[in-house]
Amino acid sequence: MKKGTIVLLSILGVIALFVMSMVGSYNNLVSYRENVESQLSQIDNQLQRRNDLIPNLVSTVKGYAKHEKEIFEEVSNARSRLLSAGTVKEKSEADGELSQALGRLLAISESYPELKANENFIRLQDELAGTENRIAVARRDYNESAKGYNIKIAKFPAVILANMFGFDKYEYFKAEEKVKEVPKVEF
Repeated sequence: MKKGTIVLLSILGVIALFVMSMVGSYNNLVSYRENVESQLSQIDNQLQRRNDLIPNLVSTVKGYAKHEKEIFEEVSNARSRLLSAGTVKEKSEADGELSQALGRLLAISESYPELKANENFIRLQDELAGTENRIAVARRDYNESAKGYNIKIAKFPAVILANMFGFDKYEYFKAEEKVKEVPKVEF
């Protein structure tokens, strides 16, 4: 073979390796992004599950605590805000408000011994507790997935592809400061 042909084949080989590397990196970024989207949808699934349980829980408590109108409205309003939330930040804020309202609702049950013994209430309370645990796990999994993705798109050479093809950073699902406070229940 001639020297020129060898040089040309070497250059083509290097270009082919570079192109294959970029295609692999792009596909890797797509996989990371889809994983984050999947984890976010799991949060949505668990939030929807909780939202489906809430009307039953509220109805059960309402039967016993007819004069506790304010807390029922608070739960209903927080639930509506969560259902209409669009961004991760809005979902996070609405989720915190709903968690706080549910905490107050469940605390009310302490004043109604016959409610605490009611089989439907106990079952709903257990379902809600299980759902809250699932939501916590889904949030953690989403945040871990978002962290991996965010790190991936920030590292070289993926950062070049991420910028070229619009792979944007994901927000973390964070608890709002007001949610960290213990709800006050007064009778």
